[in-house]
Amino acid sequence: MPKRAKISRNLFIAAAAVAVTATIVLTMMPKPTEVDLGQVTRGDLAVTIDEEGRTLVSETYIVSTPVAGRLLRVEMHTGDSVIKSETVVAKMRPINPAVLDSRTREQALAAVDIAAAAVRVAEANLNAAIASEELAEAAFMRTRSLSERGVESEAALERAEGNLRSSRANRETAEAAIAMREAELANARASLNGRDDIVGLAEADGEVHGDEIPLYSPIDGRILRVLQESETTLPVGAPIMEIGDVSSDLEVVAELISSDAVQVSEGDQVILRDWGGEEDLRGKVKRVHPFGETKYSALGVEEQRVRVEIDLLSPVEEREGLGHGYRLEVAIIVWQADDILLVPASALFRENGDWSVFVEKDGVAQLTQIEIGQSNGVLTQVVSGMGEGDKVVLYPSAAIEQGSKIVPRTVE
Repeated sequence: MPKRAKISRNLFIAAAAVAVTATIVLTMMPKPTEVDLGQVTRGDLAVTIDEEGRTLVSETYIVSTPVAGRLLRVEMHTGDSVIKSETVVAKMRPINPAVLDSRTREQALAAVDIAAAAVRVAEANLNAAIASEELAEAAFMRTRSLSERGVESEAALERAEGNLRSSRANRETAEAAIAMREAELANARASLNGRDDIVGLAEADGEVHGDEIPLYSPIDGRILRVLQESETTLPVGAPIMEIGDVSSDLEVVAELISSDAVQVSEGDQVILRDWGGEEDLRGKVKRVHPFGETKYSALGVEEQRVRVEIDLLSPVEEREGLGHGYRLEVAIIVWQADDILLVPASALFRENGDWSVFVEKDGVAQLTQIEIGQSNGVLTQVVSGMGEGDKVVLYPSAAIEQGSKIVPRTVE
């Protein structure tokens, strides 16, 4: 009995030692690394240049003052619809005459008196010319009668006719002089007219607003901006409002970094996102400007930006509510292909200057060098080195190397 108890004790000790040894071995053995896995698939790939853009009306019209004058308060507002040559968008009045001081007014009154005297002198000259013409005409009639009876010579008749023509010319000159002097008198009197005189004349004619100048809309469209709303005096050519056709002339403008702009060509397809609607809009590059401008980013970094103009291809019904100066995201497609081999870009890393990935095979990470093509930052084209269905490690850490045991990460 004691011998059996001794054997049982030895077996228990041995089993405990084996269990402790196994525990230590299992503890010291490396555990498989949990990783995120992706898969190589076939699909379509589009490489885009993304930038913020804004909408603009390509053909805007500025309504400006045709003459210097007083602009009446503008009753139209931003967003109002207008019709070409029918809608009166603003009204003007001629500029108010300058107020005369006492000295200037006395000088103007003296000028009126001088002009009136000149008219009387011209009228006197006309009376003298008429009298001379009448005498010349009587002399011509008498000479012609005597010439017909052979009493006066032909030369005397010609002299009488010449005197008559000269007298008539003097009379016409005197009449023209009267018209000229009367115009000078009217001009002198006009320099005395003030704003009250002009309004009084209009009221006498039954047209209190007869001096208003209406300004009509140059196109069918909507008012984009009212630049001058209050009543004020403006010089000729001063802008009043901006008008455009939002429905048919709307385009998108983006300013790309010059290194991105060289990859864009006219006719490239564009996807317009985050404009506020449920569906993305379609567009096409219309023009890439040939010059760049120096601009500063929000962080103060100096950049060369190139303006790119984009035509909207989506119908008006699909972009209702989109107006002038709205913000959106522009994605210009510079390369695309269909049914190609794709690998997640997050699985790629550089190894000895070559692009590589870790491929999962039977729970082991296999370092694999591959050749890649285009990439959009999320998916990358695989040219060679992998096949469809291969599983790759995403975001590989420094702990993973050739032959490392790996297991898919479990999501709790």
